[in-house]
Order: sequence, then C-alpha cells, then structure tokens
Amino acid sequence: MTDDQLLQGPLHSVHVDLGATFAPFGGWEMPVSYSGVVAEHNAVRESVGLFDVSHLGKALVSGPGAAEFVNSVLTNDLNKIGPGKAQYTLCCTASGGVIDDLIAYFVGPDEVFLVPNAANTADVVAALQAQAPEGVDVENQHRAFGVLAVQGPKAVEVLTGLGLPTDIEYMGFADATWNGLPVRVCRSGYTGEVGYELLPRWEDSDTVFRALIDAVRSAGGEVAGLGARDTLRTEMGYPLHGHELSLEISPLEARCGWAVGWKKPAFWGRETLVDEKAAGPARKLWGIKALDRGVLRAGQSVQRDGVTIGESTSGTFSPTLKVGIALALIDTDAGVKAGDEVAVDVRGRALRCEVVSPPFVDVNTK
Repeated sequence: MTDDQLLQGPLHSVHVDLGATFAPFGGWEMPVSYSGVVAEHNAVRESVGLFDVSHLGKALVSGPGAAEFVNSVLTNDLNKIGPGKAQYTLCCTASGGVIDDLIAYFVGPDEVFLVPNAANTADVVAALQAQAPEGVDVENQHRAFGVLAVQGPKAVEVLTGLGLPTDIEYMGFADATWNGLPVRVCRSGYTGEVGYELLPRWEDSDTVFRALIDAVRSAGGEVAGLGARDTLRTEMGYPLHGHELSLEISPLEARCGWAVGWKKPAFWGRETLVDEKAAGPARKLWGIKALDRGVLRAGQSVQRDGVTIGESTSGTFSPTLKVGIALALIDTDAGVKAGDEVAVDVRGRALRCEVVSPPFVDVNTK
C-alpha cells in the first residue's frame, strides 16, 4: 500500500494542526509524535497522556446466542466475566497460530463488541462470519467508532473533570453520555498505567478529542503518538501482533496462556494448544535489557556462548530505564532464566544483555 492509499482516522486534521509527524501503520496514516517520543512517554508515566487509536478495528456480533458463539471460537472464557466487562482474548487458527489478539466487550448474551487490530479486522470478521450460526450477525463497524485512550496517574482526574465515569473496575465498561454524545468508557489500556479507553461515535470523535486535549494539558499531560505507545507497551512486555504474536507464534510462546480458557470444551485451535501446553512450547518470550550502550531492534539474533538461541521480536530505547530493551523469542531448550547474560547481534557487534522476565518496569495497571 502506497502512502496515498493509506487510510486516515476521524482526527487526521487535528493531528496535522498539532504538528504531528506521521508514519504508516496497519494500513493507516498514524501520528507518531508531537512533542517527542520521550516527552510523551514520560508524561504517561508521570501524569497523563492522550492517544488517538481510532485505527483499531471494531466489529459487532449480535443475535440470539451471540456471546455463546463468540465463546466457542475465541480463546478466553466469557463465562469468567459478565455483561459490562471486557476481556483480552485471541482468535486462533486450528494449528494454534494467532489471527489476532483483541478485546471483547461482553454487552449481553446477544451482543459482543470486538476491538481487533486494524490490519486484522477484515480477517477476524471473515473468520467469524464463516462460522456464525443462523441468526447471529457479524458486522464490520471499523468506521463506526473512534477509540481514544487516556492513560496515566492523572487519568481519573481528567475524566472526572469532564463529567465522564471513572468508578469502573479494571476491564469494566460503562455506556455514558457526554454533552449529549454517547461514549463507551472502558477501564483498560496498553501502557501499564491506570487508564481508560473511550469509544465515541466516529463523527463525534473530533469534539470529544478536543475536549480531552484541553483537560489533559491542564493536568500537565501531553497528546501522545504511536512512538510512545510502542515504548510504553514494550516496557510492559505487552505483545504486538505481527511481532510477539502471529500465525507462526502461539499464545503459549508469547506468554499469553493466561488468556486461554483451558477448561472450555471448544475454541479455535484448542486441540493443538492443549497438546502444546502438555509438551511445553518450543520457545518462549523473554525480555532483554542491554548492559552496554546499543540499539536493540526486532530481528536481531540472541546468542549465548556464540550459539544462536533466539531472535528479538521488538526493540526500543526505554525512556524509563534509559537503556535499550527488547522482547525476544528464545528456545526453551536453551534453559535461560531471568538474570542470565546473553549477547544480541547488533550490526555484527555482540551487545551484552540481561534476560528479564517482563515487565521491565513496576507499575500498577489495576
């Protein structure tokens, strides 16, 4: 896809006015940064940040038995939660690969709202439509809603000041009205900080976002782009589809086994994943922290005693720790453990690194 074919979200003109730099991501033209990645990252950790992630997909599964159908195909168990709660889950293939990771909003027995990744929305919707029983409808609503994330220690202050609900338990959501506009507010996020994700209607996103900009800035925060979103999630060890999860990387390899309802009688990929769990995954996701100065990126080999034992899947500079960090899939039979020293091949130079059990930083999401 060329730059002139990239999709734009409902707030593109606002980002232009804010002086954002842009880059392609998942087929969309996304704001990378406004005041600088480090400043935006630190604002989220120390005060509050505001993200426009309206590129994320949206799909509605509705009709008699919609929740039962979703629970029979996605990995996590909706029976563990009830209406008004959201859940991280995975859409897998029969061979245990991950089509996508997504958030499922359990609205009721006959309605589940899904938020997949932008680039995978069509695949998720198509897979669900192909298996949906008669009477259950799966609708791609990608451009029906925006997604705005308010993340950081002052997130409650920001939303309270606007009259939006904040007394919501972790991964719970509430359907609210702000200045006459419907907004779904979920106690969730992708940064490791206390935060909320707001879903206004697509056409209302501009109005809501501008109000949030003023509130966030008044609280000493920043509007943040894709760059800070990536450094924040990497510090937490959160997977990004296409990096830590893919059709070739299973939930168990990516440390996402907690998002699998192992006691459920059915979900896509169940037989393969149950067998993999019993045998143990052939590789496992670890954190890697540089002990010397160097830039860690995806696709770099991880070595011990000159032998390649894995490969990095994501890498960045940690503004919080002020060192290079990465996530890497490492062969299980290498027997690595937290605290071990390994080397990462950085353009032909062996960079000394420490193996870390994610997350890299200590925060309190809940």
